[in-house]
Amino acid sequence: MTATIDTQTAQPGALSHAGTRVGARPTVGEVLAVTALLLLVVAAIAPWLLTPFDPLAISPREAFQVPSFTHWFGTDESGRDVFARMIYGTRPSLIIGVAATAIGLVLALILGMLAGLGPRPVDYAVTRVGEVLFALPGLLLALIFITITGPGVVTSTIAVGIATAPGYARIIRSQLRAVRDAPFIEAATVLGRSRFTILRRHTLPNAIAPVFVLATLGVGQAIVWAASLSYLGLGAEPPAAEWGAMLNAGRTYISTAWWLTVFPGLFIVLAAAASTALGRSLQARTRQVQS
Repeated sequence: MTATIDTQTAQPGALSHAGTRVGARPTVGEVLAVTALLLLVVAAIAPWLLTPFDPLAISPREAFQVPSFTHWFGTDESGRDVFARMIYGTRPSLIIGVAATAIGLVLALILGMLAGLGPRPVDYAVTRVGEVLFALPGLLLALIFITITGPGVVTSTIAVGIATAPGYARIIRSQLRAVRDAPFIEAATVLGRSRFTILRRHTLPNAIAPVFVLATLGVGQAIVWAASLSYLGLGAEPPAAEWGAMLNAGRTYISTAWWLTVFPGLFIVLAAAASTALGRSLQARTRQVQS
């Protein structure tokens, strides 16, 4: 990555100001992605605004009702409103996705800085370990961690975070290697700036900013992985309103009550697709800014 930042005025994130197309209009896909994410955020923060039903209220007489004007997504085997469970299940699903991505970024930042800024032996050791972990499928790595620590929402969140860390670490390491040899870093050194100041004001902002943009893609992936773990019975446990757990519970009745699996699956796809679309849009705009 190349950069031409004035060392006198460089600030964290200054790279993003060069050549910004402030007036660029959002595309239809961006509007739809942002709208979907805003609705999911509202569902996570204030679910009672979107449904009057209790997601845990049992009513055996109303079991397996098909979608209707009263129960938009039908009811499950216990007579619980599926739409209410979907809405109330948004919060844990989003929290798991965001928290897992944050854990992965923190671990990746530590490993990436050790490899990108440390001496060659440290770089070699961290890189080799990262390559071994990166060679393993992320979901398999998460399953190994859960097998050791035990199932649960917290452990599944940590497991997904650990599984995403190697990929982020490789990017941070390569970015730091490229930025630390850039001309503006040499200029800052000639001007007598301290190593800590150069690291804080020039190296880290320019190396890590693209990774945070990439992390928006990782949120969708983390949501899918967390739902997969819950589907396997390694995450949230019944009767919790969580998309993966609902998908697991509904598979028993897939031939007679299709709505118990279709709607949780649609919400998982919606959240993953919206965050991925927004992440790709941010990536494209960032590249335009840097070009």
